Amino acid sequence: MNAMTFQPRRGRWIPWVFVGGMALVIAVNGVLIAAAVSTFTGTTVGQAYDRGRTYNHILEEAARQRALGWSAEVAWADGRLTLQARDHAGAPLPADTTITGILLRPLEGTELPLAFQPAGAGAWAAAAAVPEPGLWEARLTLTRPDGSRLQVQRRLMLP
Repeated sequence: MNAMTFQPRRGRWIPWVFVGGMALVIAVNGVLIAAAVSTFTGTTVGQAYDRGRTYNHILEEAARQRALGWSAEVAWADGRLTLQARDHAGAPLPADTTITGILLRPLEGTELPLAFQPAGAGAWAAAAAVPEPGLWEARLTLTRPDGSRLQVQRRLMLP
């Protein structure tokens, strides 16, 4: 009689471990790619190279505004954006100052125009119906009749 006995192949499952591991890596990468593509807002800075080349102009404008010495406080209450502005001596800016501006939602690029009305000495107010709560940015420009102007950008968390 032959003494050969049957031995089962014990290593048959080992290649399947590698295949399963690679399938897991591919599945995880697929989930991460889908999440990255579906959550990208597309918000980028337009013409970044040109803005970088002209950055000295931005610095000059900031120095000019600092030399004015004006200060501005922006607040939100009861669906109204209020602005308090003072000159370099601390006196309220006169009522003939023109205020223009927008409320911008930085994430989506939604813009709401603002129409400011005088609300006292050195104060202006604009009503705005904000469609969604969250982070908004007030971008305002104060202009005096002599041409001097101040640009104000304030981020606000709106209810």
